[in-house]
Amino acid sequence: MYTFGRPPQGRRQCLAKSAWIGVWLVFLSAPVKDLADGRHTALATVLGSLGLALFVGCYLTLVFRYTTKILQWGPVAASFGVLVALATVLGLSLGDHWLGLFVYVSVSAGAVLPIRYAVWVIPAVTLLMIVVGLRDDGLGDLITNLGVITLLVGFAMSGVRELIRTTVQLRQARATVAQLAANEERLRLARDLHDLLGHSLSLITLKSELAGRMLPTDPDKAAQQVADIEQVSRQALVDVREAVSGYRRRTLAGELAGARTALTAAGIDPEVPLEPPAELPGEEAEAVLAWALREAVTNVVRHSGARRCTVQFTARQTLAGRLLELSVEDDGAGGAGLPAGNGLTGLGERVEAVGGALEAGPAGRRGFRLAARVPMRDTAVGSPS
Repeated sequence: MYTFGRPPQGRRQCLAKSAWIGVWLVFLSAPVKDLADGRHTALATVLGSLGLALFVGCYLTLVFRYTTKILQWGPVAASFGVLVALATVLGLSLGDHWLGLFVYVSVSAGAVLPIRYAVWVIPAVTLLMIVVGLRDDGLGDLITNLGVITLLVGFAMSGVRELIRTTVQLRQARATVAQLAANEERLRLARDLHDLLGHSLSLITLKSELAGRMLPTDPDKAAQQVADIEQVSRQALVDVREAVSGYRRRTLAGELAGARTALTAAGIDPEVPLEPPAELPGEEAEAVLAWALREAVTNVVRHSGARRCTVQFTARQTLAGRLLELSVEDDGAGGAGLPAGNGLTGLGERVEAVGGALEAGPAGRRGFRLAARVPMRDTAVGSPS
């Protein structure tokens, strides 16, 4: 399948793009029918057929090769000039059935030329079409209708070209941001490893050298150095484990981004906040909400058959203190009468471990809702009401 905003890669994508472009050639039925009716001389029919074939070839070359990025403008200008000349000559020589060629000229201008040129070229092509059509009487309605179509279709293709260009730039920007984020993450890991292990490894090296020098003359002091090395090593191991646990900790910001991606990929309309609330509970409680969000979105994607999913955060004041509630609601098939699965059971245990509460069940007449409430930082752990 041809990917929007990207040049075709491989034979299959080339065929798909060719089919998409070629389907619009159906509007050439008027000149083809004019040739098949035999109203012209044999020479005019042959020349008209050759001109039409050359016109189609130039048109396909322009819209197939030059809709994304143009490195050489010479072939583009030559092909476009041939299109204009053929449309003019064929329209003047063979009659009003050939005026539709100017629509393809306008489409080519909109699809290939930068917008600063297209805004002048498209009206000029439309005006040329009207001038060519004025050679016959009684073409007022045809010229008016065809002129409007020529103008609108040309500018519509300009909009499509700008959309393609913006899509390409957006993809490039996303790739750049991802690369910068990866580089920043590598730098952060390097700094953390240096801070965690640099001092400990230096101390271990120093004490190892000292123990080696003391061992022949003072074994007791050497043994003390070895004991210090063991203590420093154990502390370094604890620090590394704590750091790894921090890296693995789920965050609401990361899970919100993942939720939008997962729902969109599943064809579900996501109503998901771009960022978590400004005030968050403690790290452990935030990690629990992040797990709740992941579990809820996973269930929506896998089992609900929903068309929409809404994620909301609500701060509540209760007798037990301030709470932060996460709710995930969909409009799918719901889960009435079904037992709680292992995922929800484990999630409920996680929420209760931080003093929170979990509710899951049908949302009105249709859909399913999961709500997880956890205490804020300044709230004592207890069962929220």
